[in-house]
Amino acid sequence: MPIDVATIETGSTEQDVRSAAIATGRRVLQIEGAALQQFASQLGESFADAIELILSIRGRVICSGMGKSGHVARKIAATLASTGTPAFFVHPAEASHGDLGMFTPDDVALVLSNSGETRELSDVIAHCKRFSIPVIGVASRQSSTLLRAANIALKLPEAEEACAVGLAPTTSTTLTMALGDALAVSLMERRDFTPERFRDFHPGGKLGAQLVQVRDIMSIGSAMPLVAENAQMSEALLVMSEKGFGVAGTIDDHGCLTGVITDGDLRRNMDGLLSRRAIDVATQHPRSIGPGALAQEALALMNAPESRITVLFVVDPDAPRPSAPLGILHVHDCLRAGVDAV
Repeated sequence: MPIDVATIETGSTEQDVRSAAIATGRRVLQIEGAALQQFASQLGESFADAIELILSIRGRVICSGMGKSGHVARKIAATLASTGTPAFFVHPAEASHGDLGMFTPDDVALVLSNSGETRELSDVIAHCKRFSIPVIGVASRQSSTLLRAANIALKLPEAEEACAVGLAPTTSTTLTMALGDALAVSLMERRDFTPERFRDFHPGGKLGAQLVQVRDIMSIGSAMPLVAENAQMSEALLVMSEKGFGVAGTIDDHGCLTGVITDGDLRRNMDGLLSRRAIDVATQHPRSIGPGALAQEALALMNAPESRITVLFVVDPDAPRPSAPLGILHVHDCLRAGVDAV
């Protein structure tokens, strides 16, 4: 192992250096955690006022901030937009060069500045005042220009920054980001934002996959492998081979699902198989699922130790049994959609 000259000169061991790093990390988390606790205890009526204002507007929440506050504002805008509150970010410098046109009287401006004196925000504030666009200001000083100009002032605790010199935005940005999360979650609850609506805004990625419904990925119509109950097994075998699901569903004279023929059923009935009727070979009262169920639930049902199946027929859960099949779902449909079992 190479010898660290700096370590020799200071007399510190590698373990000393690692321990110091851990201690610093813990100190930062403790400082920021304490500030969050303080903020939680201080949150008051102005927060509720901000929620009511955002719910009352017909337009969008326009988030703005400079530097690190700008990065936090972008995140807050993204979180709001993805949870049912239309929002976007406007850079204050770009706002001064034409993007002020994005602000309308139907909107509300959420303006962030730890000091409340960020010079680049002056045009945003002035424009909002000129056109009666309400401003929700977020800063740590009640007497700051931003909070004095805001319609609703959300004051951050004057907590110490976590860095050694007390200058780098650390605790202050954590508090501001947490405030944005608090706004988003409160708005979600007021809007009764459901998992289904959440999926509408998150169709891609892992999260979207876990919210896919059975109806979104099932096969329907002529793609379903169905045969009449009284059909000969020779016909059922052709359907099983043609449709590619490895099973065939049996239906009665009313088109209702009465059974399912699987590879296991074929093996158990090899003796005189071709002379049998489909219903004589089928497993009756097969497992099924409703179209509105999550594909994740369907996959879990297929993988359950007591079933271990690869296909589920989809039926109306509120219809009397037996009922007509609405579709069919294969385990591979779930996997292609990126669905994992619960």
